[in-house]
Amino acid sequence: MDSLESLKLKFKKGNAIVQIILINVSIFILLSITGVLLFLFNEGALQNSFLKHLMLPASFSNFLFQPWSIFSYMFLHEGFLHILFNMLWLYWLGDIFQQYLGNSKTYQAYFLGGIFGGFIYIIAYNLFPAFANEVSLSYALGASAGVLSIVVATATLLPDYQVHLLILGPVRLKYIAIVSVFLDLISIPGGNAGGHIAHLGGAAFGYLFVKLLYSQSNIPAILDRLFNSIGKLFEPKTKIKIHHKATIIRPASGNKPSQQEIDLILDKISKKGYESLNKQEKEILFKASKD
Repeated sequence: MDSLESLKLKFKKGNAIVQIILINVSIFILLSITGVLLFLFNEGALQNSFLKHLMLPASFSNFLFQPWSIFSYMFLHEGFLHILFNMLWLYWLGDIFQQYLGNSKTYQAYFLGGIFGGFIYIIAYNLFPAFANEVSLSYALGASAGVLSIVVATATLLPDYQVHLLILGPVRLKYIAIVSVFLDLISIPGGNAGGHIAHLGGAAFGYLFVKLLYSQSNIPAILDRLFNSIGKLFEPKTKIKIHHKATIIRPASGNKPSQQEIDLILDKISKKGYESLNKQEKEILFKASKD
């Protein structure tokens, strides 16, 4: 019951991970119920035709006729276990990522990771001879590329952060990410090659995404403005203006950042975004991620 209440509270506060999970689950339930009804009326072929236009085709020519599929494929799942494990991965590690970098960066890592993984899937199927006989018939679906982007991004941000796994006990995030990527890599010849390739594309994006945050590139700021602009389209209009009091974060004595400093920085990120941090605050957050 506590977990359910926690999810409700996070959704009301606009938690990106909870909202992404809710969207995926809602679409899965809707399509599942629709599929049952169409089957009962002997119209199963109609469901398959509809889904085919939402899945991501490996063929470049097919993709040109349904470019929206680079986005829509991320919300389709083959069955209950498929969506269950994806959403569990997303909740366990995505919640950590969201707490450190806020909603905007979480949306970026998930959606752009899924899109990047989708393009890597298309390129690979048209590049490697092993897929020459499959390219015109292959389609990808699932949120796994976006989920792996979040997993690897979290591990890149906090490599030594420990999570407790059943049987194994405390395990550092960097080892979880390395094992996940390795398993996808060696699984390519064993079946569902397209899915594993898309996963690897998402994982690569997650790694590069976090590295860009600590570089001198202006790409993170551009992405923030883009996603904030998109987010404003869905915000309810209000005439009430809310002004946040500026918070001055002073360095603690010694090299290790205090928990109070970290909490103040995280609070600032949640209100104004990562790009609102000054150089000193970013250094404090980076130093905390290494402890």
